Amino acid sequence: MAGALVMGAVCYDPKVVTIWTGFRRWFVDHGLPFDFVLYSNYERQVEDLVAGRTHAAWNSPLAWVRARRLAAARGQVARPLVMRDTDRDLISVVVVRVDSTAEKLSDLAGCTVATGAVDSPQATLIPLASLAELGVDVTVRRYDVGVGLHGDHIGGERDAARALAAGEVDAVCLLDATHLTLLREGTLSTGGTRVIGQMGPYDHCNMTVVDAAPADLVERFGDLLLGMDYGDERLRPLLDLEGLHSWVEGRLSGYEVLETATDRLAFYGPAGQLTAAGYRP
Repeated sequence: MAGALVMGAVCYDPKVVTIWTGFRRWFVDHGLPFDFVLYSNYERQVEDLVAGRTHAAWNSPLAWVRARRLAAARGQVARPLVMRDTDRDLISVVVVRVDSTAEKLSDLAGCTVATGAVDSPQATLIPLASLAELGVDVTVRRYDVGVGLHGDHIGGERDAARALAAGEVDAVCLLDATHLTLLREGTLSTGGTRVIGQMGPYDHCNMTVVDAAPADLVERFGDLLLGMDYGDERLRPLLDLEGLHSWVEGRLSGYEVLETATDRLAFYGPAGQLTAAGYRP
């Protein structure tokens, strides 16, 4: 095994530094030379991965879609090496106030719907594509918090939910887990909202690798990630910060919903071009 495996990660929160600094020490102690590069947005991270400047990228689902397309355009194959156990089978929901007359998604025709940031898979792309597929024409009020981070935060979703609570919009698009978080924290009142539609299931983040990367380093990296034990007192705080109990094998089957949404809303071109109107990460 020659050289070090270099991974890219987007620094959407200061905890990213803590997580990967700790993991780096653990990898090195287990015989894998490892380093990481932090990015301010996923678009640059994906471009560097496919160009060979890094060997792996801790990608959002939308970054995975672009990585796959960019790699294919260069004659390469990208694959999801691993993902968190919490990245599988997620659901997006459309939520209204409890006093709304809307009972189903088609009832939102002509209404104002709040979403997360322009590049949020769970709170913008997947819900809006689903509404469009149903032929439901709505006015979109978007909350562009952290553009370039692909929804790796709930800032936009929280602002959108506040707009619903204030009566400024008729409905809001959220990850179902975010909906529960906003209820627990009091941004949305308990018993004050109803879910009238859901989209999914779909998969979220994955550790993306490209076949041009050194195979021995990638294989060892994957084996070590899959071997992380939540019972290890050294690892448990880092795994908690990263929001998982275990890493699991990556899979392709959970991204069809987002691939379809990406095409319907013309977010990326077929070769990974940035085509979304006004998107500037």
